[in-house]
Amino acid sequence: MTALLATIAGVFGAAIGSFLNVCIDRLPEQESVAKGRSHCDGCNRQIRARDLIPVLSYVALRGRCRDCGTRIPVRVVLVEAATGLCFAGLFLAHGASVTFAILAVYAAILVVVFVIDLEHSLILNRVIWPALIFAFLVAALVSPHWLGSLFPHALLSAAAGAASGFALLFLIALVARGGMGWGDVKFAAFMGAATGFPLVFVALFCGIIIGGVVAVLLLVSGKKGRKQAIPFGPFLALGTMATLLWGPQILTWYVGLM
Repeated sequence: MTALLATIAGVFGAAIGSFLNVCIDRLPEQESVAKGRSHCDGCNRQIRARDLIPVLSYVALRGRCRDCGTRIPVRVVLVEAATGLCFAGLFLAHGASVTFAILAVYAAILVVVFVIDLEHSLILNRVIWPALIFAFLVAALVSPHWLGSLFPHALLSAAAGAASGFALLFLIALVARGGMGWGDVKFAAFMGAATGFPLVFVALFCGIIIGGVVAVLLLVSGKKGRKQAIPFGPFLALGTMATLLWGPQILTWYVGLM
């Protein structure tokens, strides 16, 4: 039964991933995500309902538009599949719980931030401000366990995390003089509100480590030059998700090393 329910969660996640693709396509262009049906960028025809089935439609169409044959970006199926797998994994870990619902929303937000910053080098206010409000509402109304017990209320932990994340990356942005975008700074506030204090430092640390490793690999392979910018948001998003899932364990492990 658990496997069946996890599969259903995965299918639902893939459907959410399809909507996230709409957000990824439209938000950078200042377009509404609620109005207008999806259409092919090549022939501008509306996509039929049977061609909007997550993952399966892409496979059946071999990654091309049914009408004009324009190639559909592989990102579309990757986002759908990744979101579906993420939802299935979260369900296996937390079941049909409030924690599952919260983490699923956070996962969706992080997917949007990850892909938009990867493709456009932008972290949009239209994403960050609603996400920040959601994180504070979660802290105030639900008080999830990962926000810790250093404060009398989880909302204070979220506020301290948001302030710490924002202040740290704000200082780095000032020192870097263009080496870090202000979108990253605002995103750090969301990271802190979502993970709380002191786990915000775990999220930032994980993001920096992942980003550093990837940057070195890109430089060594010759795919990026020393003066070419590498978006930092995707790595911060990965660090945030890792912390939401395993933050207390990572912190305990690190303190043990010290």
